[in-house]
Amino acid sequence: MNTDYWAMLSDSEREQWGYVPRQMVGPLSFGIHRHEAITIMAEHGFSNTESEIERWSSQRAQWRVEFCRVGPEERRPAVKCYFVEGVGLTCVLVDGLRGPQVTCEGIRLIGRVPSELDAEMEAYALEQGLGIWYCLTGDLGWPDYAFDRGAQRAGDTVVSWASFCKTGDIAGTSWDVTPSEVWHHG
Repeated sequence: MNTDYWAMLSDSEREQWGYVPRQMVGPLSFGIHRHEAITIMAEHGFSNTESEIERWSSQRAQWRVEFCRVGPEERRPAVKCYFVEGVGLTCVLVDGLRGPQVTCEGIRLIGRVPSELDAEMEAYALEQGLGIWYCLTGDLGWPDYAFDRGAQRAGDTVVSWASFCKTGDIAGTSWDVTPSEVWHHG
């Protein structure tokens, strides 16, 4: 059995990205056009594949751009970005195995054992007087931080992935702007 599909990068092998809620994830700012994101990610060593995934009207379509690390063995997308025509970047999904490490409030969100990440996030929320809530995947989150988490297989264990969004004027919650395929990431 080939387990290379579940090979996970260590933190030292990952790009180190920050997250500013509803503004930016690493070098990607919410609202930018997909062609801008492609240029930015190419400068950071990623190739891309783009496809239209849904059309709501003649003027409004939703696009997915998958970014893979450049290299002969790199087939699994590290980052998937979702764009709405006329709105720009609305959602960024960072893969738990191959994606950059994204830090929010000093907490590493990607490639972590979910129970350990939950414990760290809960302790921070209590320390800072933040509320907590659970997203559709059942993972802990912080209200007003506009990110959701999930878990994916990494060989014989699971690790965390995260999607970051900006709902803007087109949606009320992250669940409204995040494509359904994100909830099945694995």
